[in-house]
Amino acid sequence: METNTFSKFSAEFFGTLVLVLMGCGSAVIAGADGTTGVGLLGISFAFGLSVVAMAYAIGHISGCHINPAISIGMVIAGRMKASEAVIYVIAQVLGAIAGAAILYLIASGKADYSLETGGLGQNGYDSGSPGHYNLLSGFIAEAVFTFIFLFVIFGSTSTKNINGGFAGLSIGLSLVLIHIVGIKVTGVSVNPARSIGPALLVGGQALSQVWLFILAPVIGSILSALAWRFLLERK
Repeated sequence: METNTFSKFSAEFFGTLVLVLMGCGSAVIAGADGTTGVGLLGISFAFGLSVVAMAYAIGHISGCHINPAISIGMVIAGRMKASEAVIYVIAQVLGAIAGAAILYLIASGKADYSLETGGLGQNGYDSGSPGHYNLLSGFIAEAVFTFIFLFVIFGSTSTKNINGGFAGLSIGLSLVLIHIVGIKVTGVSVNPARSIGPALLVGGQALSQVWLFILAPVIGSILSALAWRFLLERK
């Protein structure tokens, strides 16, 4: 693996690690209790700010995808080679697992914590949904929210966008917006790696439901890339 590719792999690994550790950590450690914790709004900002921070930290190295749905979307949009996307996705999934593992090590230091009751910020539907939304609601939400998220990314990173220097901020804030609306539905994924990491460690229902948080974001990503490539930024 050449140095440039290794640097990109490392950037995507560490970037996804930070996203899972800080984003999911805000739910597990800082808490969703509006009185004693940061609340749902705080969790939403934690995910968005993680993206903003990493965009400016590693964006110049790998583009800061830290999300398989983004890498796949970039391939469909003609902005990335499939062979490079495979390397990105591997790095992202491994980074998410590492981030979830670090979060577990920290959270388990509290006497009354357990994976069964505290979890790791995993996503879910039906009884696994924070608001008990069903599978159909979860699937539609994840696909549509990912479509919107990728739409913002394509526009923000377009060579025709004269405000490209603010791409990291607009992308991060769009993720905040998506979380504000979607946390109660699925906990919000729009990122297969972010879902895979916690699900592998938590197991059980989280692992059995993780397929939705892989499939729906990928579908949303592909549709967004096709819409952007053939309807909006046509050559």
